[in-house]
Amino acid sequence: MQNIRNITDKILWVGASDRRLHLFENMFPIPDGVAYNSYVILDEKTAIMDTADSSVTRQYLENLTAALGGRQPDYLVVNHMEPDHCADIAELARLYPSMRIVGNQKTFGLMNQFYNMDLEGRTVVVKEGDVLDLGEHKLTFVMAPMVHWPEAMMTYESTHKILFSADAFGRFGSLERTARAPWVPQARRYYYNIIGKYGAQVQALLKKISALEIKTICPLHG
Repeated sequence: MQNIRNITDKILWVGASDRRLHLFENMFPIPDGVAYNSYVILDEKTAIMDTADSSVTRQYLENLTAALGGRQPDYLVVNHMEPDHCADIAELARLYPSMRIVGNQKTFGLMNQFYNMDLEGRTVVVKEGDVLDLGEHKLTFVMAPMVHWPEAMMTYESTHKILFSADAFGRFGSLERTARAPWVPQARRYYYNIIGKYGAQVQALLKKISALEIKTICPLHG
């Protein structure tokens, strides 16, 4: 059964929660599980924002298929190549042969190491400040190296002022179990354990995105 949530009428959450995992990255206790977030933007051109972990692939693909409603996605934007967000890239490439994959130069360096995929003619390489026009929605790319992998980037949707923030601003906890729980405690734990050691890079990124008007943050966890 699909589980889809609206961010706006045309931007949908299609991720999934893992309620069976006890240790995040085999180190950090997560008694309330964790969410793997992916989003779909429906416009003249359709974009998927990241994928999910292999443990939730079946649920993720069911959500994604329902959200697309028979449409073929034009783009898959890869903000972060960590396996819990990129595990379904090859499957989506197989299911949607006309879909192009969007990332920066370092994204595709890692992708070529992770997957034996023929990407000839299927990549869109972006750099700082590049804009991808979907129609009503315009996506601007913000590089975020070492927050917390070298290829990490964020995507800013300027129409509704939404920041797809990769692993930044995330939190522990599955969506179902933590919907009414205070946001800050698990966000603080997540920051300390996952992002906090990259303080200089975080400060540089915060300075850069402070120039953006942000109304909503869509992270990859929480």
